[in-house]
Amino acid sequence: SLSSCLDDLGRRDEALVVEREVYARHIALLGVSHETTILSGTRLSSGLGEVGLWDEEKSLLRRLLPMARRLLGPNHEKTLGIEQNLAAALMNHPKHAREDLLEAETILQDVVQRRRRVFGPAHPN
Repeated sequence: SLSSCLDDLGRRDEALVVEREVYARHIALLGVSHETTILSGTRLSSGLGEVGLWDEEKSLLRRLLPMARRLLGPNHEKTLGIEQNLAAALMNHPKHAREDLLEAETILQDVVQRRRRVFGPAHPN
């Protein structure tokens, strides 16, 4: 994708602009509860974290998660990935509070248990 190319060229800020535009277009065309919109929102959240916009990243992931749970189901690989990304965002924020770390721990323990139950202990994640 164009945003990936720009990112590989070291132009992360430009890539983020493209990711924002793609997410906005998906919302306008497909609605917020469409799988494609959720996935483009997930890509945008990663970009936000890469440039240090941690509060916006966390906020977006918190909005995407309930939609992913409803649309894809709580044990879907993409839903679990969003939860894992939220935990990482909570931990990676340079001004994270102890409560953020405790929330991240709870999320990750839950994700690990569900991954094992759904995909089996041999699953790589």
